[in-house]
Amino acid sequence: MQYKSHWERVYSTKSSSALSWFQPRADQSLGLIQRIVAGEQTRIIDVGGGSSTLADDLLKLDGFDVTVLDISKRALEVARQRLASNAGLVRWLVGDITQLALPAQAYDIWHDRAVFHFMTTPEQRHAYIAQMRQAVRPGGHVIVAVFGPDGPIQCSGLPVMRYAPDALHAEFGDAFKLVEHASEAHRTPAGVEQQFVYCHCVMH
Repeated sequence: MQYKSHWERVYSTKSSSALSWFQPRADQSLGLIQRIVAGEQTRIIDVGGGSSTLADDLLKLDGFDVTVLDISKRALEVARQRLASNAGLVRWLVGDITQLALPAQAYDIWHDRAVFHFMTTPEQRHAYIAQMRQAVRPGGHVIVAVFGPDGPIQCSGLPVMRYAPDALHAEFGDAFKLVEHASEAHRTPAGVEQQFVYCHCVMH
């Protein structure tokens, strides 16, 4: 509940476009997703998607069944209001990714930009990865983006982990094969540059 109250407060006191992780368009994520489209109907979950515009852009493309999960109800309300009549095309889930019950083998693509690096204890990381293994179908894809080695040590007042690509992939274990990785120099709305590392893996 401590984390939930923190994020509800963040999204209730700041405009989503003023938050440090805000992107007008999630170009890096969209590029990776479009290269690995799994079929005519690709089931994707955006973990910690909050008020991100990724869902907006996925709905403009054909063949995506979109689920957005976030611990903050307020964050999802912001996204729903922005999508207006299209909000009904998205499944919205409120919950803590380390505790929520997700359906088994339900997703072709698991996408997470800036949640995993908040998993600062081994217990949190193990719970997160167990969720990922349970919810992604065999042969499904995982895209996780975190702060890189030169990224900040805190975000929104909370401590974070930083990873090089190999270290991030090592957290996931042998069940995940690394396909590619990329770096991104994200410029925050305040003009600060932050290093992100993206890993794309396939689940065995």
